Amino acid sequence: MNRYFLSILILFACYAFLHAQVVFQPKPLTENRKGVLYEKELTFDFTLHTNGYNVGVSWGEMATYYRTNFYYIGFGEIKHPKEYRQNFRFINPANNQTSRSFIYGKQNNFFLLRAGKGIKKYYSEKAKEKGVAVSLVLEGGPTLGILKPVYLNVNTSENRGQLTAIRYTEETAEDFLNLPFIFGSAGFARGIDEVRFVPGLHGRIAANFEWGAYDEFIKAAEVGLMLDVFPRTVPIMVTETNRPFFLNLYITLQLGRRS
Repeated sequence: MNRYFLSILILFACYAFLHAQVVFQPKPLTENRKGVLYEKELTFDFTLHTNGYNVGVSWGEMATYYRTNFYYIGFGEIKHPKEYRQNFRFINPANNQTSRSFIYGKQNNFFLLRAGKGIKKYYSEKAKEKGVAVSLVLEGGPTLGILKPVYLNVNTSENRGQLTAIRYTEETAEDFLNLPFIFGSAGFARGIDEVRFVPGLHGRIAANFEWGAYDEFIKAAEVGLMLDVFPRTVPIMVTETNRPFFLNLYITLQLGRRS
């Protein structure tokens, strides 16, 4: 999703949050639903943010009527904002192989495994049937960054006419960045056995909008800010400035169940 379109969606959701008490008026609780309480909830989260994506799972218990404590595990990817995918559509006459798309100057894919603990505090009457429960979400914990090197098929200066799969190093820098001689990506599987780990921390703050808050099945949307911080600069691109932290706007769709 285009990051500008995502930003518009988030701004719209924030506007809805500010006017939630006016726009969303829950219906009165019917007599036959009275007294039903839930203790636990489990949700699956699908997230898009301004520089990537994330999927995760949350589970927790309702500590009080207006507060839920939960745990979270998620996996996703952060991309550099200057990434640009291209394809010259070359054909290798030796084996009739067509070139794959690639991102010029990208030296590593950066994946994140997040684990954390959080709270969800409700600011509207969540027990109203078919109403919208509005809550504030705070969550944070450790992050394990995973750097996987990017390999390109390149016509190197030593072997003109023959493709060689290389990753970026000081020794291969000239060939790795020699755009006219790049045939394309060597495939995602190359470099999996060379991953490196970067430990860090993450945190997020968000507004959560839950439709049919009284129902057994959970249907919610969440918008907010997430921050990932690492002790050193994360080398994603060779040709652009890298940094040790990532601040993203995000929007999440949550589906789950209470018990």
